[in-house]
Amino acid sequence: MIMRYRTLGGTGIEVSVHCLGTMMFGAVGNPDHDDCVRIIHAALDQGINFVDTADMYSAGESEQIVGKALQGRRDDVVLATKVHFPMGEGPNRGGNSRRWIIKEVEESLKRLRTDWIDLYQVHRPDHTTDIEETLSALSDLVHQGKIRAFGCSTFPAEEIVEAHHVAERRGLLRFRTEQPPYSLLARRVEVDLLPVCQRYGMGVLTWSPLASGFLSGKYRKGQPVDMSSGRPTITPHRFDPALPENIAKFEAVEQLVELANELGCTLPQLAVAFTVAHPAVTSVITGPRTMEHLDGLMKGASVVLDDAVLDRIDEIVPPGTNMYHPDGAWTPPSLTDSLRRRRLLADRAAG
Repeated sequence: MIMRYRTLGGTGIEVSVHCLGTMMFGAVGNPDHDDCVRIIHAALDQGINFVDTADMYSAGESEQIVGKALQGRRDDVVLATKVHFPMGEGPNRGGNSRRWIIKEVEESLKRLRTDWIDLYQVHRPDHTTDIEETLSALSDLVHQGKIRAFGCSTFPAEEIVEAHHVAERRGLLRFRTEQPPYSLLARRVEVDLLPVCQRYGMGVLTWSPLASGFLSGKYRKGQPVDMSSGRPTITPHRFDPALPENIAKFEAVEQLVELANELGCTLPQLAVAFTVAHPAVTSVITGPRTMEHLDGLMKGASVVLDDAVLDRIDEIVPPGTNMYHPDGAWTPPSLTDSLRRRRLLADRAAG
């Protein structure tokens, strides 16, 4: 198998179609640093040149593991990390402010044992910080040579459009990439987000192609789900077969497993191949916890889904639909703050 490469947006940087995600390296997933390093090296040896991490993955431990693994191989790797989520207790230790971005990029550089980051991503929106403030800080880091390009992760389409307009008006550098959740069971991004990224020439790195493990093949209709281990312990509401909202997901999985069997591949391989096939997608982030997980995904790198197969997938999960809410880490303030959804009581009557 020869890994293919695609250009990351308009940066001119060539990245592998498979990107190695490292969220499962560290206390949250695999705490064995040496084993994680071996997995990273195996991925690089098989042609992956794109590695994605974040400062908050296992509270910085993932970045430390990646930094250890890339010693002597840094020049051959396109390295991406993120900033936004709180790192420690107290105010001003998270978010998208200039103050935090400037401080935290230095911490990431130390943990990663490198002088530069190829792609620095804003992990989620921050409605307490003006987007101009964020773009200005990131532009300065590019000019200083500490990062090569910057992007966003799990931003709504309208906020990406706003960021591009602000960058143009203020003479700032712009988001070059977006990192959204995208899978066979979460296709809402096909409606507006992916078209917006195409319109602005942005690279797209998709995360959670296995729908947070639901498409791993371990969870099947009529079979008991072990709620005491793995992903069900983190998001039990997504796996509990007793919940009505999960019934349709289990039904879809059965149809997708049947399709995968006809193609001679596994369900995870089908899931990754599906995301690779979208014209807006540059690279698909896969996050193995073990060498076995990596080997299974790499064996499926050559799977090609023709139009007939994609049409059948569309029948199982219609384009543009989500069978679950893929982002459990952030909800827009327009939904969480009731004052944004309700007029003053005296002003609620129509007449």
